[in-house]
Amino acid sequence: MTNPDFSFTIQARDGKARTGVIAMPRGEIRTPAFMPVGTAGTVKGLTMEQVRQAGADIVLGNTYHLMLRPGAERVHRLGGLHAMMRWDYPILTDSGGFQVMSLASLRTLTEEGVTFQSHIDGSRHVLTPERSIEIQHLLDSNILMQLDECIRLPAPEAEVARAMRLSYRWAERSKAAFERLVKPGEGRALFGIVQGGTNPDLRRESAEALAALDLPGYAIGGLAVGEPQAEMLATIAATEPFLPAGKPRYLMGVGTPDDLVESVARGVDMFDCVMPTRAGRHGTAYTRFGKLNLRNTRFAEDSRPLDAASACPATRDYSRAYLHHLTKSDEMLGQILLSWNNIAYYEWLMAEARAAIRAGAYADFLAATKEGWARGEV
Repeated sequence: MTNPDFSFTIQARDGKARTGVIAMPRGEIRTPAFMPVGTAGTVKGLTMEQVRQAGADIVLGNTYHLMLRPGAERVHRLGGLHAMMRWDYPILTDSGGFQVMSLASLRTLTEEGVTFQSHIDGSRHVLTPERSIEIQHLLDSNILMQLDECIRLPAPEAEVARAMRLSYRWAERSKAAFERLVKPGEGRALFGIVQGGTNPDLRRESAEALAALDLPGYAIGGLAVGEPQAEMLATIAATEPFLPAGKPRYLMGVGTPDDLVESVARGVDMFDCVMPTRAGRHGTAYTRFGKLNLRNTRFAEDSRPLDAASACPATRDYSRAYLHHLTKSDEMLGQILLSWNNIAYYEWLMAEARAAIRAGAYADFLAATKEGWARGEV
């Protein structure tokens, strides 16, 4: 039976890599997809028109930050995130679990949920699976994430197993809350989150248990939290066989361009990360020629653009010398232009990956991309 709220069609495969389309009432999401992060209802420094022009089909909002400020009920009264942000396309919201564990103070974790104090003003809050789903619904999210417990790695295996099994029980409660609250036809879907650290057996247990819940999509959580890239990639490879083949896989909070293209090769369909905008605010540009640090004096009289072949105005129309000047002067425009360049580069990289998979040439694309980074701009 066709689900009018969510469908995923795989259009081509090349090894483990695949390209396809997620269809939702708000629009189509071409996969592999990079989702720019709009933590507090904004992709830092950019208008949503710029984000769309860069190639994004979907953006991410953050439950923890938005529940604290301006508040989920207020966002709802003001028409939801789509209206506030002026973004008419799909929005995914994370559950808030990672931020509660990493940002909040005086946390108390129980089977019921987590009680914490806001990092902003010390106010007390309780986040349960049910409340997380309620908040995401109030925010007008299209893809809602279950509440999970994400722990820092490395950690004792017993602690990793405890958190993974708690996250599964919270997934069951999240699904029940979603089904109570969300009516068919609202254009929403719930994703589960696979946990288990870097332990293949725990990852398999988590993936198989969540697969039995028959959710529309599945995230691989709890990675990029301190482990080396090789361990992250090995964990993805060990988890992928136990995820439903016909449903999207979302690697949460990852990562560098190299992380993305390597993860696509292992069967991942969706990504998000603050790295492009954060790096842009600190003077770093991601390009086909690798990372460029615009604070470096070698760019002071470089009249070339970052990449003359780019369709992004920030990349194509401003000289490296000007970007160097803006960065060294700590001018806001420099942060905006480099953030725009970086989002556009990530979206271009995913578009190139999709084309390579359709052509059956993903291995060649991967090698050529890495060669371009290694060769540099000369």
